[in-house]
Amino acid sequence: MLGAGRMGGAMCARLVDAGHRVRLWNRTRQRAESVRDAVGAGLVVADTPAACVAGADVVLSMLADGGATTATLLDRDLLEALAPEAVVCDMGTSGVDAARSIARAYAAASRRFVDAPVSGSVASVAAGQLLVMASGVEADVASVTPVLSAFAARVIRVGDAGQGQAMKLAVNLVVHDLNSAVSESLVLAEGAGIDPATAYDVLENSAVGAPFVRYKRAAFLEADQPVAMSLALVAKDLGLIADLAAAQGREVPVTRAARRVVDAAVTAGHGPQDMADLRAYLASRLRVED
Repeated sequence: MLGAGRMGGAMCARLVDAGHRVRLWNRTRQRAESVRDAVGAGLVVADTPAACVAGADVVLSMLADGGATTATLLDRDLLEALAPEAVVCDMGTSGVDAARSIARAYAAASRRFVDAPVSGSVASVAAGQLLVMASGVEADVASVTPVLSAFAARVIRVGDAGQGQAMKLAVNLVVHDLNSAVSESLVLAEGAGIDPATAYDVLENSAVGAPFVRYKRAAFLEADQPVAMSLALVAKDLGLIADLAAAQGREVPVTRAARRVVDAAVTAGHGPQDMADLRAYLASRLRVED
């Protein structure tokens, strides 16, 4: 496993529980060691990406962005350390261009690569309910699926490498637009004097009560909840979505509007906060403008 963030750490725990031997690398070793201490026996920490992947059957990557992913997976030492039949599976939201460039480089080096971003949260990983949108050679996707089943309820092959990233961005378009809509809805209801918890009860039980709305309840309503996905990462995703739409010559006006609001929230200092903190930003902006 390359990457010991919230999702990577949760995946490590599920993999060890499923009986896999896991080697973990993270740019900040202290973070990797904290995951090891939480997971216990069955997980060891590696000093370098190359040492992490040496001799592994499956390599999972869960890094922050496409830049970090390409720099790590295309590192010469890592490529040379890979076992000939190893499957490298990128599960982060790295972007279409990153996935395609990695796939080309791996094909040229006779190495196996699967582009497999995910839909779900840390809680989804812990419950084994993650959705994986895999793309790449069909046999490579099939060979990595038993490992992914440690934390995924379903692995859907959507096409060739890069199409997994495109599908993930299409999913996140809905997620981020919905996050903006829920934030606006709560601000509007509260402005009418409706208790936010009562408003959320209505949203959850209405036609808009999607799984996202249900599992983000605490993040929207309770202070001091752990950050699941920061607004800074939402801004990164929205940039990738805009790039994909531009490459296709397509308009995404609703998402463009959401991006403007998210970028403004990040500029105002909300970037490290959970995506649900967009509600707080909108509420404060309305108060200032009033």
